[in-house]
Amino acid sequence: MIKIEAIVRPDRINIIIDALDAVGCRGFHVQNVNGRGQQQGVEVFTGRGATTATRTSLPKALITTVIPDEDKEIIIEAILTAAKSSEKGAIGDGKIFVTQVLEVIRVRTGERNESAL
Repeated sequence: MIKIEAIVRPDRINIIIDALDAVGCRGFHVQNVNGRGQQQGVEVFTGRGATTATRTSLPKALITTVIPDEDKEIIIEAILTAAKSSEKGAIGDGKIFVTQVLEVIRVRTGERNESAL
């Protein structure tokens, strides 16, 4: 089993969710998070536009899903396609982290691994 965590622009969430539904991803979690990557924040106008300030932490969304190994590439491709803010993409579009999951247990039934997904 594979855990995929995608940190993306918050305004792309509905598009990404539609893409995950289209490829059959049954379950996922979405969280609002703040952070920064290579962009190191952005400069914003404050007040009536007379002064600027640097925001070192930007709002992002974190999508997490655990899937069978064989679904890995199709899920990653769906996220990549849906998360890009333009055809070529742009700085700040996000990152995808893929990790191995050793075991999953459904609390209600005690089912394990693939049957617990």
